[in-house]
Amino acid sequence: MIVEKQLTELNVGHYVTEIAKQNGTFSLSAPGHIKSTKVINHLKNKKVISVFIDDSKTLIQANKKSKAEIAAEVKVAKEIFNESKNIQKNLFSNALSGATVDLKPVIEVTNKAVDAIFNSPDSLACMVNIREKDEYLLEHSVAVSVYITIFAHHLKMSKKVVHHLSIGAFLHDIGKIKIPDKILNKPGKLTDEEFTIMKTHANHSISIIKKTPGISKLSLEVAALHHEKLNGEGYPFNVAGKDIHKYGRMIAICDIFDALTANRCYKEGFTHNKAFSILQELVKSNHLDAKLVDKFIQCIGVFPIGSLVQLESKKLAIVEQRNEKDPANPKVRSFYSVKLNQYLNTQDIDLTETDDRIVKGVRAEEFDLDMDTIVEMLLMEG
Repeated sequence: MIVEKQLTELNVGHYVTEIAKQNGTFSLSAPGHIKSTKVINHLKNKKVISVFIDDSKTLIQANKKSKAEIAAEVKVAKEIFNESKNIQKNLFSNALSGATVDLKPVIEVTNKAVDAIFNSPDSLACMVNIREKDEYLLEHSVAVSVYITIFAHHLKMSKKVVHHLSIGAFLHDIGKIKIPDKILNKPGKLTDEEFTIMKTHANHSISIIKKTPGISKLSLEVAALHHEKLNGEGYPFNVAGKDIHKYGRMIAICDIFDALTANRCYKEGFTHNKAFSILQELVKSNHLDAKLVDKFIQCIGVFPIGSLVQLESKKLAIVEQRNEKDPANPKVRSFYSVKLNQYLNTQDIDLTETDDRIVKGVRAEEFDLDMDTIVEMLLMEG
C-alpha cells in the first residue's frame, strides 16, 4: 500500500517510491529502502517535506527503536498528555460558567497528539496507562481522544478525518460538568433516578459542542454517538444498527475500554485482557460492532506498550516494544521481584529469545507500586 510519510515519520527500513512534497527541486535516482538516518538527514537538507512509501516493502528494522528514542518519544507524549489535561480543565470550567468553548487550544493540542501518534502510536498509548485517581474526568476525555486517534490510524483513515475524530472525542464528555458531583463520583450503583440524570450529560455535551464556533459536523457526530448501542438501547437518541456511523461505533468502544481500564478514587481499573473480554461480551449482547472490537483489540495489542506483566520467573516487567509477528512475546524490561518484594536491576528481555514467558497482565496497585514512578524510572532513563 502506497502511503505518504512526513520526513519526521520516516524510518530506516521504509521503501521510498517518490518525493511527495518539497520546497526544493530534489529528485530520487531510483525507488529504494532507507538504509540509514544519514539518508533521512540528506532528504531534510534537500528541503524534502514528505515522501511516498510502499508499506508492503517496509523492512522490520523500521519498527526498531533505541531506548533513547523511546524515552524521547515518551517524554514528548507526557508533555502532550499533561497539556491536554490542562486544556480540559479550562474547558470544563468555562462550560460550567456558560462560556462558549474556545476551540483553538483543542485544535492545537489534538494536532500535536495526532502527529505524535502517526509518528509513534505506542508513546501516547503508554501515557494512558498512567492515571491520577482523582483526575478521572479530565484524563478520561484525553484518553478516549488518544484511543480513537490510535484506532483510526490503525484503520488507515486520513489524517484530516482522524483529527476531526480526535477533537470530537476530546469534547465528548464536556457535558458531565453539569452533573452533580454526588452522582458523577458515586462509588456504588446509581439508582434509576440518578442514572436518568447521569444520562443527560450526553445532551449537555451535544448542546455545548453545537454552540462551539468552528466545530465540524464529524466532530459533533462522533461525540453525540458515544453512548448509542447497536440494539437501539443506548442514549440520548436510541439510534440503532446501520444508523450508527462507523465513527460512532468506534468511539463507543474507546469510551467503554477506557472506563474499564482506568483507575478511579473508588475502584481499580481492570487489566487490558479483562477489558477486552468485557468488550467481546458486549458484542454478544449487540451493544458493540463485532468487527471493530476485533480490530480495536488487534490495534491496542495483547500486551500494550507501557502495560505491566508478570513473568514465569516471578519478575514484573513493563512492555517496551510490541512484537507484530508474535504478539504474546513482546520486548519487556524487568524491574521488580514478586518473590522478594523489591526492585531489581533492570533487564531488557526479548521474550522470543528466552525461556521466560508472560503469565498474566497485572496492575501496579496489586503490588503497592506507583505506575507513574515506574514509567519515569524505566522509560525516561534512556
